[in-house]
Amino acid sequence: MIECENIVKIYQNGEIETQALKNISFKINDGEFIAIMGPSGSGKSTLMHILGCLDTPTSGTYFLDDNDVSKLSDDELAEIRNRKIGFVFQAFNLLPRSSVLRNVALPLVYAGEKKDRREEYAVAALKASAFPEKFWQHFPNQLSGGMMQRVAIARALVNNPSLILADEPTGNLDTKTGEIVLDTFQRLHQEQGRTIVLITHEPYVAEHAQRIIHIRDGEIVEDGKNHHRRVVNYDSQEV
Repeated sequence: MIECENIVKIYQNGEIETQALKNISFKINDGEFIAIMGPSGSGKSTLMHILGCLDTPTSGTYFLDDNDVSKLSDDELAEIRNRKIGFVFQAFNLLPRSSVLRNVALPLVYAGEKKDRREEYAVAALKASAFPEKFWQHFPNQLSGGMMQRVAIARALVNNPSLILADEPTGNLDTKTGEIVLDTFQRLHQEQGRTIVLITHEPYVAEHAQRIIHIRDGEIVEDGKNHHRRVVNYDSQEV
C-alpha cells in the first residue's frame, strides 16, 4: 500500500536550512497496523504530513496504492486525501453544533455524496467503530473525550479509505479512556483488515501496533515486528 523511497524534507527559513527527514525508506503492506514512534523534534510529524498528503517531500518518492503522490499538485493531493485517507487527530475536530451522525457524514458532503447515501454510510461507519446508537443524535459537548475520539474514528472510516492515519489520538485522554480508543483501532485492524498508521511519542501506545518504526533526528533507527503487543478489550463502550 505504502512505499517511501529516500524521502528527504528540508525546510528553508531565510539562510537557515533544516533537514527534518533524511533519506527515509520503508514499506507498509495492505492491512498492517503500524506505529511510528519518536520524541518531539524527531521528524515524525513531518513524516505524518507527507504520508497524509498534507505536504510533499523535498526529494524522494512516496507511493500510495501504487500511485506516486510525491509530485502531485495541491488540488490532486486534496483529492487523494478525500478519497484514500481517513484522519484522526488529537483534538477530535468535531463541529460543536452538529450531531454525531452529521459530524461523521461531513466528509461525504465535501465528496458530493447524495444526502440519503451520506446517512447510510455514516451509520455504517458508526457501527464499524462500535459507537452506541443511543448517542448518534447527541452533540459533542454531551460526550466524553473517549466517545468524541471514537466519533472522529467513525468519521475517518466514512469514505472507506485505504489508509487510516491517527496522530497522537490518545493525547487528550486519560489512560483508561485511551486504552478503549486503542482497542477500537485494534478491532478495526483485526476484524476488518484496516490499514492503520499511528503516530505517537508514547511507548505504551505504540505497543498496541503489530509493528513499530522508531524515528529519531529525521532517520529511522529501528523498524521491526512488535513482539510484546498489548491487547486490550474493555466491555464498556460508553467511556
